[in-house]
Amino acid sequence: MAPPLTTAEAQLRRMADILDEAREDRSDDVPPQSLLFGLQRLVPCDCACFSELDIPTRIDLAEQETPYDDWGDMGDGGSMDGYWRWRHQHLQCLRVSQVHTSPEVTQMTDFMSVRELTKLPIYTEFLRPFKSIAAVALPTAPNRTRVFQFLRRDPKPFTDHEMTTLRLMAPHLYAIYTEAARRRRPPVQLTLRELDVLRCVARGLSTPQIAEQLVVSAGTVRKHLENSFARLGVSSRTAAVARVFPEALWEETPLEGR
Repeated sequence: MAPPLTTAEAQLRRMADILDEAREDRSDDVPPQSLLFGLQRLVPCDCACFSELDIPTRIDLAEQETPYDDWGDMGDGGSMDGYWRWRHQHLQCLRVSQVHTSPEVTQMTDFMSVRELTKLPIYTEFLRPFKSIAAVALPTAPNRTRVFQFLRRDPKPFTDHEMTTLRLMAPHLYAIYTEAARRRRPPVQLTLRELDVLRCVARGLSTPQIAEQLVVSAGTVRKHLENSFARLGVSSRTAAVARVFPEALWEETPLEGR
C-alpha cells in the first residue's frame, strides 16, 4: 500500500489534475473554460475571471467568469465606464498592462493597502465589493491586457502559499492558452515583407522608423499595413500584431533581410 501523500504532494497532484483537465478540453473557449473553474477550486475566491482588453480602442476581446450570486451588492461597482474613468488609480491593472514576455503574478496589496483602495473611486465605481485581487498576467501585444483574476470580498491578502501556487501554475496557464488559441485561429497568410513590417510595429517603431529599418518608403510601409489589415480582418496596428504574434515573442524574432 502506498504511503499517504504529504500536503505538498497532494497540492501538486491537484495542480496537475487541473492542468490535465484543461489540456483535454477541446471546446472553442480560449482559454478552456474548465481551466477557470479548476483554478477557482485551487485558489478559493468569490469569483474567478479571465479577460482580454484592447486599451486604445477600449474593446473587450474576451471575457470569462465563474458564477457569482451576489452581483447586487456591487452597488455602483462593476461599470466599465468607471473602469476607464479611474483606471489610472488601479495600480495593479497598470502593472498588468505593461509589456512582459513571461507570465507575472501579483496581488492588489503589492501596490496599496485595502484601506487606501476602498477610499478610491476605482473601488466604488468598479471593483466594489472585491477588496482582494490576485492576478496572473499573460504576455500579449503592446497596449493589451490578458489576465486571470481571482476576486475576494474578504480584505485579507492572498496567502504566500496561494501566491506560490499561482506562480507555479503561471507558465502552464500560458502554454494552455497558447495551444487553445492556435487551435482556434486559422493560419495567417501574409507575405514575408508584410511580416517584417508587423515585427517592426510590434517593437514600437513608427512608420518613418520602419521605412528606415527596411530601406523602403513610408508610403510602401503604409501600403503593407493596409494589405495586412485586409488579410487579417483587423483595423489597427495593435490588433494586427496581436493576431499575428499572439504569444508576444516578437522581441526574439529576427528581421528577415531582403
